Amino acid sequence: MHAHDTYDYAVIRVVPRVEREEFINVGIILSCEKTGFLEARIDLDEARVRALDPLLDIESLRRHLDTIPAICRGGEAAAPIGLLPQRARFHWLTAKRSSIIQTSPVHMGRCGDLPATLEHLMDRMVRVKAATRAP
Repeated sequence: MHAHDTYDYAVIRVVPRVEREEFINVGIILSCEKTGFLEARIDLDEARVRALDPLLDIESLRRHLDTIPAICRGGEAAAPIGLLPQRARFHWLTAKRSSIIQTSPVHMGRCGDLPATLEHLMDRMVRVKAATRAP
């Protein structure tokens, strides 16, 4: 059995109209310094975002969101930020900002399977399950 590793994570939020402070959770960034794990998952629910701002440029938003997993992967394709050490990239991604794409405060946890934990956090914090109706 794999030992439990400590990880940090933040929820990625889209705030279409910053002045209104309404947001939709669209992804998770998960980092484990000990194992060198830094990944992000994005699941943009266009209908939910459009409910907050019907005029939002979704294609531009998608392009900006796509940079987050690229920065997590690192390397020249995400330069110059992609050239920073992994922990510095995580801190850069989770820095407080007042733009259309923001992150929650950083939280921490422990687990033995980082990819499974990332998917669990996506299911719990981002993905909206269809409501089940009682007969």
